[in-house]
Amino acid sequence: MKKRSGFIVMVKLIGLVRPLTGYMMLAIFMGLVGHLCAAFLTIFGGYAVLEIMGYPVPFSQMLIFISVIIFAVMRGLLRYAEQASNHYIAFRLLALIRDRVFAALRRLCPAKLEGRDKGNLISIITSDIELLEVFYAHTISPAAIAFLFTLVMCGFMGSFHPVLGGIALGAYFLVGVVIPILASKLSKDSGIRFRSQSGELSSFVLDSLWGLQEIQQYGQGEKRWEKMKGMTEELLREEEKLKQGAGWNMAVTNTVILLADLLMLSVAVGYLQSGQLDASGVLIPVVALMGSFGPVIALANLGSTLQNTFAAGNRVLDILEEIPVVEEIQGKQEVKFGNLQVQQLTFGYQGETILKDVTVEFSPGAITGVTGKSGSGKSTLLKLMMRFWKIQEGSIRISDTDIEEINTENLREMEDFMTQETHLFHDSIKNNLLIASPQASELELIEACKKASVHDFIIGLPQGYDTPVGELGDTLSGGERQRIGLARVFLHNAPLVLLDEPTSNLDSLNEAVILKSLQQEGGKRTVVLVSHRESTMRIADTIYSTEDLSKAGRVG
Repeated sequence: MKKRSGFIVMVKLIGLVRPLTGYMMLAIFMGLVGHLCAAFLTIFGGYAVLEIMGYPVPFSQMLIFISVIIFAVMRGLLRYAEQASNHYIAFRLLALIRDRVFAALRRLCPAKLEGRDKGNLISIITSDIELLEVFYAHTISPAAIAFLFTLVMCGFMGSFHPVLGGIALGAYFLVGVVIPILASKLSKDSGIRFRSQSGELSSFVLDSLWGLQEIQQYGQGEKRWEKMKGMTEELLREEEKLKQGAGWNMAVTNTVILLADLLMLSVAVGYLQSGQLDASGVLIPVVALMGSFGPVIALANLGSTLQNTFAAGNRVLDILEEIPVVEEIQGKQEVKFGNLQVQQLTFGYQGETILKDVTVEFSPGAITGVTGKSGSGKSTLLKLMMRFWKIQEGSIRISDTDIEEINTENLREMEDFMTQETHLFHDSIKNNLLIASPQASELELIEACKKASVHDFIIGLPQGYDTPVGELGDTLSGGERQRIGLARVFLHNAPLVLLDEPTSNLDSLNEAVILKSLQQEGGKRTVVLVSHRESTMRIADTIYSTEDLSKAGRVG
């Protein structure tokens, strides 16, 4: 994770507010006026006390009474309006951030997400983004309000005596700036550690749920439970540090406020005794200071919690700013599929070369098999054809055009890609199939499923094609999921079909039906077939071995 300072994170998060600047200005204005109403409610109360005691005041008793009522009503209305505006801004921005995060994830897929902790990602796109609501609803606007409010109140108290205005400014600065910065420094990286550990715990829990059957089978439940408990306790200890920091922050803030009030009172009384101030010059500034710490206290309370918020923002910014391995390509001339060529292709992961100097031409309309031992680059070759990864040397060409010069959408339309791990969404079987071709007719849907040898299975279900599949497709067997994946391939009907172990989970009967369907596609579609099964490879017109194609796989 890239480590940014809290200031940098704050600036970047504020930058996202631009589309809602008008609402933010409105929220700041209403918040400022509302806090001034609250402060002058107390101040006019002080004038009422002076008037009752017989001291001269600049307002009549009736005016004071009416003003107090107006201030009280306006304070409530403006407070509600300010909070409504801030939360409207926050939730609109959270929706915007979620949209941008998912767009970023689409750009990063699959190259930069293949080995990523899914639990950590879930934590970022749920709890981390939710935590930013604190920043947008309770930080930006309050900070601006506190600054403007400080200027107004210091000017008001300074009108009685400049030193009193200076005392107020010093008190506001200590409470609203110095204390939050010190609290943030003292908490150090606790917020970042808390968010990171929270993500790790989410990942561990998700991993345990996915592997529940294996955990039970091999008696690892107690061991996993102990590890989960240890991670939870560590997370709680980190949270306890954050809470302790917040407690100390509040205690120091209240102490500074009390000392500031006493200092203001002492200095004002001193000026009264020296004849520089009258009774109103003592009571009104002291009452004004006592009742005006609300905006800066809101900032002081953010000192420790902002570390957690900035840590969440840091993790979200990591996703938004991460550079994808493969960029989306647009604006190129449309290409129609004619042929597929691999020319002097070299590619590797983390310094290890997987494919080296591979050159091969795939005959149009033919089924070409690719075999090889595990790790020899069979699946990698297919992913490079899909442009999931950036080719390091050489090229892959479709219709004599480098795939780096083909629009991404155009490339996806020309290709069908199926792996042995078919993902099914938490939806009906029909909707899972229609992902491949949303406009497909019912007849086309049934025909594709017959080719994949899954139609009879589907119509035998209680709700047929409308039968819902469980989360991650857990209600279906591996073979059933794989056949639905093949039905998607037939439904999409792209001219180039890339199949990675398409029959690995199938019995011999279903495999025979599907292989026959693939053979019938011969002449109409170009098929690249990766498989370990000899029975699957029998339908191939030509078979290549990755060890023979790639110098990286050759010995001697």
